[in-house]
Amino acid sequence: MSNSTEAHVVGRDFWRSAGYQLLEHSDGGKLSVTAEFLRAYFTRPEVHPVEESCAEEHALFDRLMANPFGSVSEQDIIAIADEDARDNYRIVLRFRDHLAAHDSLEAAYLALFSGGNPPALPPVFVDQMVHAILCNILKGVRDPMRLRAAELFFREQNVSLNDSRVMLADEEIVEMYATTGGMGGLGQLLVESNTTKQVTLDVIDDENSQIYWGRSDRFDTVIDFRFTQPALDAFARVLEAWVQHFLGIESRIQPMQSIKDERWSWHVGLDAEATRILNALYNGDDLGMTDMEQIIGLFRMDIRDRKAVRENMRGKPVYLGLAMTRGGRLRMKPQNLLVNLPLVSLT
Repeated sequence: MSNSTEAHVVGRDFWRSAGYQLLEHSDGGKLSVTAEFLRAYFTRPEVHPVEESCAEEHALFDRLMANPFGSVSEQDIIAIADEDARDNYRIVLRFRDHLAAHDSLEAAYLALFSGGNPPALPPVFVDQMVHAILCNILKGVRDPMRLRAAELFFREQNVSLNDSRVMLADEEIVEMYATTGGMGGLGQLLVESNTTKQVTLDVIDDENSQIYWGRSDRFDTVIDFRFTQPALDAFARVLEAWVQHFLGIESRIQPMQSIKDERWSWHVGLDAEATRILNALYNGDDLGMTDMEQIIGLFRMDIRDRKAVRENMRGKPVYLGLAMTRGGRLRMKPQNLLVNLPLVSLT
């Protein structure tokens, strides 16, 4: 076994739900998929057989638990009596086969966005890959604000604009509180009878950020993403680390309030809405106030390795944008920063 768990606790322990402790480190610092990591997927409720499951399903599960990398034929799947179980096995085995075909979790992630014919995977599987990879990238980080900002990479955020603040809360947690008051079935009854009290999530800042360590897997803290606030700078540092880890490129990324550059030559939207808005601004299209208000983060990226950049972009900045939907949701696409930069071809 590798010493991945030991490396994980160089700083403080966080995000145990990512499964990082079940992975191994390769010599290049990337993550290698293990049998233990795959077993965690086979034991999920969607896949794990129940008492009523047929004998064929129990037998396949036992085989995979003994050898998670073992071959499974379509006939093995067809033999399962329950249709939903058959579909779930096909999905998780497609994911397993994609991971097994690459020498690292990072390579498997990049392959999903680098052309070819990548498998169709549920978004949650992709988010889980990002979650584990960020554990690797940030394993020595001691700043809780940076870890909370990194949650944007793999968890959808609910954006609230109040009193000139830009508050980001985890969408799943907000929805849970809105539905149940955060108290399960009792909360549901209180909501239905209109007697529940408003629930306030903790906003973390430089003074109270240490509360994050004991709650990192709860995803129940809020950050203020306004310009000049610590969370925005923390997010920029995670962007730098993300690019460095995958592409080996050193960069400097700084938050900014607006783009005022007559030589604006390149931009990357970090989500679908930001891509749409930045494309329109670059092309000189008219945008309404509603579109502009969707932008919650702008950044200037300077790539320090000039040889890695296309010749016509050397010495020029790349502008990055982050935007919410008109419904107040933020769904980041971290792969955009890896596949859309103006880099020279590596082939």
